[in-house]
Amino acid sequence: QVALLDIDICGPSIPKMMGLEGEQVHQSGSGWSPVYVEENLGVMSVGFLLSSPDDAVIWRGPKKNGLIKQFLRDVDWGEVDYLIVDTPPGTSDEHLSIVQYLSATHIDGAVIITTPQEVSLQDVRKEINFCQKVKLPIIGVVENMSGFICPKCKNESQIFPPTTGGAEKMCQNLNVCLLGKVPLDPQIGKSCDKGQSFLSEAPESPATSSYRNIIQRIQEYCDQRHSHEEKII
Repeated sequence: QVALLDIDICGPSIPKMMGLEGEQVHQSGSGWSPVYVEENLGVMSVGFLLSSPDDAVIWRGPKKNGLIKQFLRDVDWGEVDYLIVDTPPGTSDEHLSIVQYLSATHIDGAVIITTPQEVSLQDVRKEINFCQKVKLPIIGVVENMSGFICPKCKNESQIFPPTTGGAEKMCQNLNVCLLGKVPLDPQIGKSCDKGQSFLSEAPESPATSSYRNIIQRIQEYCDQRHSHEEKII
């Protein structure tokens, strides 16, 4: 049972990517009901509260924080195995709020996404530093857009050259786990636009294999962490 919470308040893209555009949140006696992609995958996003996908959300920090708190407190998620929180880039209100509101739940950790070029790594180093300052465990880093494998000749091209060594070098320097590298595949963008599962649409893609390996490593991390906590208890 998986809950997906989108707290990118100003740029909610999860409804589009999950094929849920136009869906609305329903109120029940036990609170807001998530919108379900499948029986075991519930989603909540500010995108469901907008009258149009093109509506701008022009809110200051306190209003954003209030909505995030409401998503955590008033949504009837039911019993879930995983709560996955999609945050915007950077380190601002949304990140501070979610860490603060979930502090008593012992968050498993953060998965940080980067691309290979230094201009992206500069921001990601700040995000790693943020996690360390707020004592949020880092599950690991994923390097996205990591080369392009030609579907015809199978040769790999570096579209975004890792001029300073990419995520791998950064992870070595900062003693953080590199969970994996996801190569560029145009089908990823197409699947997101159509709200379809990329893993189902392109099962033979090298990117699919990479995603599956990353998911497995995250699951193993969480299982080990919970096993350790049970031993302590």
